[in-house]
Parts: sequence; C-alpha cells; structure tokens
Amino acid sequence: MASNQQVLGPQDRPPLKKWIPLSFQHVFAMFGATILVPLLTGLSTSTALFTSGTGTLIYILLTGAKVPTYLGSSFAFIPPLVAVGKTYGMPYAMGGALCAGLFYAIVALIIKFAGRKWIDKALPPVVIGSVIIVIGMSLAPTAINEALYNSNGEYSLVYGSIALVTLAVAVIATIFLKGFFNTLSILIGLVGGYLFTLIMGLFIPAYHIIDFTPVHEAKWFGLPFLQTNEAGHYFWMAPKFNLVAILTFVIVSISTICEHLGDVLTTSKVVGKNFYEDPGLHRTLLGDGVATAWAALWGGPPNTTYGENIGVMAITKVYSVWVIGGAAVIALVLSFCQKFGALISTIPTPVLGGICTLLYGLIASSGLRTIVESGIDYQDKRNLTISSIILVIGIGGGLLQFNVGKDFTFSLGSVALATVVGIILNLVLPADKKNAE
Repeated sequence: MASNQQVLGPQDRPPLKKWIPLSFQHVFAMFGATILVPLLTGLSTSTALFTSGTGTLIYILLTGAKVPTYLGSSFAFIPPLVAVGKTYGMPYAMGGALCAGLFYAIVALIIKFAGRKWIDKALPPVVIGSVIIVIGMSLAPTAINEALYNSNGEYSLVYGSIALVTLAVAVIATIFLKGFFNTLSILIGLVGGYLFTLIMGLFIPAYHIIDFTPVHEAKWFGLPFLQTNEAGHYFWMAPKFNLVAILTFVIVSISTICEHLGDVLTTSKVVGKNFYEDPGLHRTLLGDGVATAWAALWGGPPNTTYGENIGVMAITKVYSVWVIGGAAVIALVLSFCQKFGALISTIPTPVLGGICTLLYGLIASSGLRTIVESGIDYQDKRNLTISSIILVIGIGGGLLQFNVGKDFTFSLGSVALATVVGIILNLVLPADKKNAE
C-alpha cells in the first residue's frame, strides 16, 4: 500500500514547471557516482551518462513504468573491469559485462517460471529490514570520506565546513519549507553548498576548490559513445569475447543480483508498494540485466539501481516514474552536451558528502521502519541472531573471495554477502515453536 504522505505516486506526472527541477534533483544525486566509475576504470564519462540515461529508460519500459528506479554505473564491477581490461583489453571486459547482463535475464526467466513464493520464505521482514539498514550504513563511510577528507586523503576542516553547510541547508529545507519547495530540498541543499563554496573561495584561498577549467575545455556537442585513442582518433569500443572474461563477470554478477534484491526491497519499503509482486522481481531483474548488456554494447560501465536516488525519494516523497524518466532524459542530453556535463562535474566533493550524509541515513532509517512496522520480536533469539550477523557482516565489511582465472580475485562482500548469509540463516535456523504458534 502506498504511503499516505506521498506527494506524487509512481504513475503521477507533475506539471512541466515542477517536473524539470524534480528530475534535475535526481541527476545531481546520481552524477558523482556515475562518472566516478569510468574515471576509475579508464572508460568515458560521457558514455557512462549516455548508457545510464538510456539504461534507465530501458528499465522503465521493461518494468511497465511501475518502478521509480534510476540506474547508474555499478561500483561492484570495478575490479573485473580493471582486471580483465588490463589482462585482455577493455573490449573483452565489455564482452564479459554484456554476458553478465544476459545472465541476469536467465535468472529472471527462472524466477518467472519458478514463482516468487520462495523469496517470501527466504526474505522475511527480519532479513529485509536488516539488509536495508546495511545498504544505508555500508554507504556511510563514503559520505563521511567525501565530507571530511580531501583528494590526498587528509582531514580537511574546509571540507567539513562545506559539508556541514550543505547538510544544514538541506535539513532546513526539508523541515521548514512547504509545498513544492519542500520536494526540492536535496537540490536546494546542493545549490546552497555550491554557492557557499564559491563565495568563500573569493575571500579564502583554501575554499577555492571549484575549477571551471573542464567547462571551458569541454565541447558543446559530441557523440558520447565514441572513444578517443592516444592519436586522438574516434572509435567505437565493440565488445569482444573470451571464456575467462565471461566467467569472471558472470560470477561477479551473482553478488550484484543479491544487491538488486536488496535495492528492490528498499524501494518497495520507501514507496509503499510490493515491487516483488507487481511488476514482479523477474521484470525488475530483467530490466537491470538488459540495461547492463546495453551499456556494455556501447562501451559503458555496467548499470545498477542507485541508492542515492532511493534516498531522494525517501526524503521528498516524490515517487513518480515520470520524474525518474525525466532524469534519464536529462542525463542523455548531458551526455551529448558536454559543457553542461562538465559544469555538473564541478560540484565539490564535500557538497556531495553533506547531501549523502542525509540520503544514506534515510535508507538505513527505512530499514528500521520496516522492522518496527513488522513487529519483529527481538526477544526471540532467532531474530536477534539473524539481525546481528547481517549487520556485522554488512557494515563491518565481511568478505568472501577466491581466485578466478588469471590475475583476478572474485569477491563477495558487504551488502551482497550479508544478504546471502541472512537468507541462509533464515532457512536453516529453527523457528521458536512458542512464537510460531
């Protein structure tokens, strides 16, 4: 059942004058992480924006425009992108990523015909709520690092002050603004933090961290799916295939499928609808997989559902698929209009850190709400044990890893490992007969 406090439901379309700023808010939320993955792996940031926008539109189409989810670059695939790219070449990494997306589709097909009752049995509220808390809290160190530490990894009081002002503006906008402006609290916080940094930089050199050089150097127009080589020539990075690269990415995709389960659960709790049931987990998984295969086809990083945008929905109560689709279209346009993309990339890291402090906390809080509303009895040692182990593995950085192929180590950690362990514990630990009666 949808939340009574929602401003816009999944199928509600806002008027254009509200639609555009609401969509831009989601663009700002996803932008930093989406372009960071290609920066870390040597791929094109413009291509990442292109495949993020088009991938989200594909997801919306395949889920029947029922699930308000934004797809951006996946951090989980950074190790295989780097390892396979270094060993065999990046086109083979793209081939592996494409096959990972197809593997998603196969799993989605199995779920479609095997049904989803087993999911309800494997994922009761005690597991769901604990995993959602882990999703938010596992992101917490990222927010704090962005808020307090500069690019050299050193503590910065300047960064901390910028993050604090950004967070304060967002909180004030969330609590005190009414009506339409309340739904733009995240965007208002970002703009407030940006202007604070810009103004302080005019008087205090330490605050002069916004560099407009990339904006001046960027072209107004470019084809985002064309890469440039060392000679400056354009080329399309067509996927290539070999068995080791394919197996590497398929194995990693097992962990990202677990993350997908957690993200869909989180979105369901935030919006107040059971997306496992309608449009169905098989369709959300298919949308994620096809978007990943599509991204690889154009030389972009694999896609995944974004917690940042779930956080935006949690705080604004705007769950409109139209707004998410608008953000996807804006990302697509920005991928061609490279000056605008470069301008957004000038948002200082501590500004993003201040905003993410609020967004990630809201995700964790929705997990707490799930546990409270479900009436989980923590006097039952079984529930207490399951939650305790999920939280420690997920937040503490639990890790399962082993070697796969040449020069690559497969890792299953944090959220994905906590989800798997929680499912196993729930299935094998005997229920308390007293509470079961």
